[in-house]
Amino acid sequence: MIGYLPMPADFPHRDLFYAGRPVHQKFDEFWCRHPNMDLGQRAKIFAPFDALRGFSDAVGSKEVIYETKREIDQQQSSKLEHQFFALAALTANRMLAKKNNITVSVEYYIPCTDRNHAAYGSKGRYVELIDHVWKVDFPKRLLYIGSCAISLDDIYCIRRAENLNSIC
Repeated sequence: MIGYLPMPADFPHRDLFYAGRPVHQKFDEFWCRHPNMDLGQRAKIFAPFDALRGFSDAVGSKEVIYETKREIDQQQSSKLEHQFFALAALTANRMLAKKNNITVSVEYYIPCTDRNHAAYGSKGRYVELIDHVWKVDFPKRLLYIGSCAISLDDIYCIRRAENLNSIC
């Protein structure tokens, strides 16, 4: 019997099956070439296998809610310009930026980059980033905060991080 089924008469490995599991003595030739695996490495054998690699990420990306870019009025636009110039004055060079240590919260727009999503090219999402401002680039209209460079055209709101009073 093999499990629940009867063994076929022409089974080619009948003698190996009846011989049973091989028994090896410690430090014999086979054991030296194939030592026992430690439990930490053995656990890796039974780790889950993701047959559909990337599928869960693709499904998760569909759950992101995208919206159209908010239009800002002239008053809010002038406030943002004023804040942009004020931050530029406080971070005119690296030493001044380090001395002033300006921490702000910036809410800005990121367009959808998922080509398989219906919102691609037309919608995006708003993200809030709280970090130190270390540079303002006038010609390119960029605000360097933390490790990100954010365009002034994508910024919706800038707040001081100390008390997070809205300046929007």
